Amino acid sequence: MGKIKAILEKAAAGERLSLQEGTALLKEADLLDLGRASDLVRRRLHPENRVTFIIDRNINYTNICACGCRFCAFYRRPGDGDAYVLDRETLFQKIEETIGAGGTELLIQGGLHPELGLDYYLDMLRSIKERYNIHIHSFSPPEIVHMARKAHLSVKEVLASLKEAGLDSLPGGGAEILVNRVRRIISPRKISWEEWMEVMSTAHRLGMRTTATMMFGHVETPEERVLHMVRVRELQDRTGGFTAFIPWSFQPKNTALGGEAATGVDYLRTLAVSRLMLDNVPNLQASWVTQGAKLAQVALFFGANDFGSTMLEENVVRAAGVTYRVPLAEIMRCIREAGFTPAQRDTLYRIIREY
Repeated sequence: MGKIKAILEKAAAGERLSLQEGTALLKEADLLDLGRASDLVRRRLHPENRVTFIIDRNINYTNICACGCRFCAFYRRPGDGDAYVLDRETLFQKIEETIGAGGTELLIQGGLHPELGLDYYLDMLRSIKERYNIHIHSFSPPEIVHMARKAHLSVKEVLASLKEAGLDSLPGGGAEILVNRVRRIISPRKISWEEWMEVMSTAHRLGMRTTATMMFGHVETPEERVLHMVRVRELQDRTGGFTAFIPWSFQPKNTALGGEAATGVDYLRTLAVSRLMLDNVPNLQASWVTQGAKLAQVALFFGANDFGSTMLEENVVRAAGVTYRVPLAEIMRCIREAGFTPAQRDTLYRIIREY
């Protein structure tokens, strides 16, 4: 364990870890030693003893998707009885409810609908911005590539058009594990890891900030999990455009992939290694949506400084049989009881108010 102790001391001191060192920590380090090191890094990056959250809503404009990922329980085929495309009246009603609850952000995402063209998305953005003053944090890289292919345009042209119509920033969905071996097994019709990175680097060059996610605990190896972190770190070195990293565990229920969900211990190990590896990504988000409030509270001592979203609506993880609901008052109680000050933030991690 001398080697592991040396790696943890190196990380706690703020030195960069290699892929091999990160993999060794994920596989071999004592859980509490990992937690201590990641907590030291977190407190160095965020000495104000504050845990942030955002009030927003996940709006899924359609569940129709041509991709058919094996890990997804949300998508439907065209013609399925419960397939839908959201009408504008319902969309606006959801936005008004969000603003009424103090929300500052819309996270709009959907399936890769075979019939919806770029104009649909541009019209949606314009219609929202004409009516509401709210940040639109929407459309993951697979959706952007899908729009580009349908419109016979480049990713840069599509992103520029979306930005002009009102898109403010991009969520990090569709990353899963940024290794093509894994992607061929769990999502063979989805974009490659290189295409995911191209969307993000292009968005960053256009002045848009984005997040990065990781869905782990299915067919990837520990080394592939850490390689995902390294690839995010490498792009961040070049662009500085990622605001946060959000790891969450695969939820197998109702999916074609099946299997067992990752344990709470595996989640905490992965979160802590993320904090140690991603020395250039400022924020690390706990995932109460997949882990529940109690484990998310523990995550605040394993590197996380953000409690994520109050998520007035969430459909994709719920479709996989996970139904954690954590109201705003409960989020604030969890943060306070862990010894931190709760603070509402906006999409770019600017503080709106402390509680």
